[in-house]
Amino acid sequence: MTETLPLFPLGTVLMPGASLPLHIFEPRYRQLTVDLVTGVLPDRQFGVISLREGWAMGTDNVASMREVGCSALLREARRLNDGRFDIVTRGEQRFKLLSVDHTAAPYLVGEVEWLPDTPTPPPVAEVLPLMADSARAAHQRYCAAAWHKEDWAPPPAETTHELLSYLLAGDCLLALEDRQRLLEETSAARRLRLVRRMLHREAGILSALRAVPVPLAEFGHLPNPN
Repeated sequence: MTETLPLFPLGTVLMPGASLPLHIFEPRYRQLTVDLVTGVLPDRQFGVISLREGWAMGTDNVASMREVGCSALLREARRLNDGRFDIVTRGEQRFKLLSVDHTAAPYLVGEVEWLPDTPTPPPVAEVLPLMADSARAAHQRYCAAAWHKEDWAPPPAETTHELLSYLLAGDCLLALEDRQRLLEETSAARRLRLVRRMLHREAGILSALRAVPVPLAEFGHLPNPN
């Protein structure tokens, strides 16, 4: 089964469960926001797909886009006096991009198929709780090195093993390639191993350099939708 989904190419990777605020100013994405708010597009969803490194933002070249993206649910939209929008979205489901239509709307529209996780074999499922605990420990180590104690919190205890890796990566400044690799991985167990290794690596770098990453908010702007 395939579906059509309006596309928003960005220089970032959205993962399921993550929050993504955007400042909308380009005309075609203003129209996309209007269509989402007014119900022209059902379910208030669009697809966020990252651009390959080295490509300019806003390019319509299909080759610039990754094959796997994540649907975004529009949760809040505030229209500014000049027609721009500030919106807040949340990552929902992964998808694989099959084709792109440049003519159906002012914005890009993609034909996509949803990308669920593969079933976890019973022997592996038995050790998922241990893998989750190990990944949480790596997240705690990273956050202790990167943030003040009051600036982070672990994911809720009831978080599923399938979602946990995304939430652990969500408040950590991982490279774009790392985030894309996590998004594309369809095994919950392998994803937990990946995020554990990534966070241990980054925590080790921070400790060795005696430095902390600069939060994105310190740069004074939201991700650029151009």
